[in-house]
Amino acid sequence: MIDRQHLRIVKAIQTHGTMTEAAKSLFLTQSALSHAMKKLEHEFDVPLWQKEGRRLILTQAGESLLGLAQRILPQFEHTESQLRRFAQGKQGILRIGMECYPCFEWLLKIVAPFLKAFPDVDVDVRRAFSFGGLQALHGYDIDVLITPDPLHLDAITYTPVFSYEQVLVMHNDHELGDKAFITPRDLVKETLISYPVERSRLDIFSQFLTPANASVKSHKTIETTEIILQMVAAGRGVTALPKWLVEESKECESLIYRSLGEKGLEKTLYVGHRKQSDTLGFIDSFVAMAIEQGKQAKRTE
Repeated sequence: MIDRQHLRIVKAIQTHGTMTEAAKSLFLTQSALSHAMKKLEHEFDVPLWQKEGRRLILTQAGESLLGLAQRILPQFEHTESQLRRFAQGKQGILRIGMECYPCFEWLLKIVAPFLKAFPDVDVDVRRAFSFGGLQALHGYDIDVLITPDPLHLDAITYTPVFSYEQVLVMHNDHELGDKAFITPRDLVKETLISYPVERSRLDIFSQFLTPANASVKSHKTIETTEIILQMVAAGRGVTALPKWLVEESKECESLIYRSLGEKGLEKTLYVGHRKQSDTLGFIDSFVAMAIEQGKQAKRTE
């Protein structure tokens, strides 16, 4: 019978590559690790790994077991974390994955009332670019995913919460400020400043420049919104950001923006969450608060 220890072992083997390091990471002796897996191999009459020098390589059967480990172990950890918090008298923790760098400021407008409404629930926010938002949500590493580009999966529900326009931002003396809107060819001599995200996930490339077979003179990446806007205000380049974010920026007096294309580049922000019932209620409440915040933002435009 497959048990949790088998899953932990096969995951450790995949991660560390040797029996010595895998056993050390699990606080087991090598003999105990080897005995547990040999017993499972004997039960199913199939090898789970093979040696290549000092390293252990999973067989096809081992890879199948690893897939189960990657799906099941995060669910164990999630439930155990919740149980520990219940024992401490706390309701839980809401883990939010972000796939929208500039939307962090928007998220803060929801987190404050959420924490007030749920004093026994903590909030943890993670940048989802580094680990894959959809995979993290499906694997119980996060509880909700905030993304402008939903990748649909049967087990996940996406709720639209906020629509906005992505605009080109430049310093207020920029020559492109004389144009009614920006065309892809207008940017061929420009330095574009963006967040450190692959081009395929940047709207200004995937939905504006690349379809027109156009590009920019150079492309720089910066982690924080504030520094990007300061660089643009200083005339070091242009950037593409949500219009609402530019209007709320401390640098707004030094900046102007124009629509990307005659019709503009419209985006919608979604909150993704697993379809299973929210037994504690606070995930559904977070989604409801996000929808309300989106309505308020629309009313102030």
